[in-house]
Amino acid sequence: MMDKIVLASGNAGKVREINHLLNSHGVSVVPQTEFDIPEAVEDGLSFVENAIKKARHAAKLTGLPAIADDSGIEVDALNKAPGIYSARYSGEDANDEKNNAKMLSALSGVQEENRTARYQCVMVFMRNENDPTPIIAQGSLEGRILTEAKGSGGFGYDPIFWLPEQQCAAAELSLDEKNKISHRAKALNSLVRQMQDQHII
Repeated sequence: MMDKIVLASGNAGKVREINHLLNSHGVSVVPQTEFDIPEAVEDGLSFVENAIKKARHAAKLTGLPAIADDSGIEVDALNKAPGIYSARYSGEDANDEKNNAKMLSALSGVQEENRTARYQCVMVFMRNENDPTPIIAQGSLEGRILTEAKGSGGFGYDPIFWLPEQQCAAAELSLDEKNKISHRAKALNSLVRQMQDQHII
């Protein structure tokens, strides 16, 4: 049984979330930043391709099994854009604020019922860099795009992402609430179940 997995990310929130689930199985998750390795080039054409590239890169440079995720938002009125380009939606110097402003502008005049969108997350586990059968899990969270930002929590598109069931923007949820329903939580839970089924953990 393995006891250490590298996470192809330096995001403290992701590390905390994944460790929370895997610690109970005696596995610790270490961010790739602890190994001082460069980030992988994300030039895939899908969330799956990018997640595999990141996991393979981390496994190759650390010699450890690796987990990676790739996520973003799909907006139906924008033909599922920005998708894999969510983080860079507003250009080279993109940040959350600029991305949100660009999306609100792109959807200007679009009726509420046509503003449907979803967060997508694909998570991949690779035993080593040459793993021929990576475990792939996917999770999504349905909602719609607001006409103005609400709330101060979360990150990314959370302030303009409305959750009909919760009747609030994703940025208005507590971290605990968000972790229960998020696209990443769903993908991670699915990944852990598959790893258990295959007796990896």
